[in-house]
Amino acid sequence: MSSAQPVNIRLLDREYTVGCLPEERDSLLAAARMLDGKMREIRGGNRMAALDRVAVLAALNLAHDLEQLRMESDQREKALSRSVGELNRKLDGLFNDPAA
Repeated sequence: MSSAQPVNIRLLDREYTVGCLPEERDSLLAAARMLDGKMREIRGGNRMAALDRVAVLAALNLAHDLEQLRMESDQREKALSRSVGELNRKLDGLFNDPAA
């Protein structure tokens, strides 16, 4: 079992050290880049914006994006399930057809 190792990330020009499993390092760094980008987008040209406000708004935006993706995934899963059900019914009809 791997143990957490320190990883340095930068968010709005501030450095943070977090613990991370080696196999999750690349994913963590990608997430940090995404969060930094979102925070910079929200802060815009207002360098005086409070960091906590920017962080909360970025978190809210990302949570909203995640929720939309979950809803879209659920809709695709339901549509796929319906399609598979229809195909199964058609196959059952073919195999149960006495004329075949």
